[in-house]
Amino acid sequence: MYSRINPPVLSLASLLYGISILYGAGQKLRAAGYQHKILPSQKLPCKVVSVGNITVGGTGKTPMTIYVAEALKRIGYKVAIVSRGYGGGAERQGGIVSDGRTLYMESERAGDEPYMIACRLKGVPVVVGTNRFTAGMRAVSEFQPNVIVLDDAFQHLKLKRDIDLILLDYLHPFGNAHLLPRGILREPISSLARCSAAILTRCRTGGKAEGAHASMALIKKLLPARPLFKSYHVPYCYMVKSGIQTPFETISDFFAKDEISEIRNHEVFGFSGIARNDEFQNTVRDLQFSATGFLDFSDHHHYTAKDLAAILGSARNTGAHRLITTEKDHVRLAHKSSFPMELIVVGVKISFEDKEQDFISFIQDHL
Repeated sequence: MYSRINPPVLSLASLLYGISILYGAGQKLRAAGYQHKILPSQKLPCKVVSVGNITVGGTGKTPMTIYVAEALKRIGYKVAIVSRGYGGGAERQGGIVSDGRTLYMESERAGDEPYMIACRLKGVPVVVGTNRFTAGMRAVSEFQPNVIVLDDAFQHLKLKRDIDLILLDYLHPFGNAHLLPRGILREPISSLARCSAAILTRCRTGGKAEGAHASMALIKKLLPARPLFKSYHVPYCYMVKSGIQTPFETISDFFAKDEISEIRNHEVFGFSGIARNDEFQNTVRDLQFSATGFLDFSDHHHYTAKDLAAILGSARNTGAHRLITTEKDHVRLAHKSSFPMELIVVGVKISFEDKEQDFISFIQDHL
């Protein structure tokens, strides 16, 4: 008598891996189409610098876009920002978020990241639109920039660029090395060959520096002829008073380092809806805040009254006296009703430490 052998059940990981193989083949075919000019790519009548990555979210594209635009402005270029405007109401039809002086869109229409860029960059216009060439031409027509900085455009091969900056997380540059949906890679690692330079982000000094060294060695092997820079996220904080609705664009008073130590006395409850919620939590701990707990939401999460009630309830239940969140989350919350608790907001700026001039020189040489 023979026993029946059940056929093996296809695991979820195997299914996702199979889909990722097909996805990767499609990405390679698409890239080859642009490389061999089978698919058309358009050129703007000005220089173009792209800031992007090959993974899904979380490498610091927004602060790097701000940094690059500010650096270009300092050395004498007339700059404009072009972004897709992901999640905003104006994403499809496009539009002007800011002319560098006046805001023409709220965050709901602009998208949280372009709106934050527009608020933080003075004298730099911000334009959004899924079609980056059309948005770029609108920027050229309205503001006559000699350099356009593209936010999150490494995969947008329809538009030619003069400098392609690729951002890679210093500890996990390729996630689990699998393509979507099995991993977090947007396209094969071989696509790094398109970049002008690679930038490791979120590098740390001290005990975890060996992670950056390992990543640098791997990337140098993959890109022997490309510059590789190390960048650091430098946090800053500001306070939103309880009971007062404060427009995001009016905030300019940030805590100095010694002032941050003075606000650590009270326990805080954290919440965030970004690609890397764990990194925000690490930053809160690195700043030595005493966190009673955290609530995580998905990236670009639109907070509802129910969400805010859950946040406040959790904070009170854990004995927290203040809330703490990211600047990107505050963009989505500032227009809502005021908080009955003080809110500490954490943002990040980019630093290249003692290699800043090397990076600036690289940009200048390529423009």
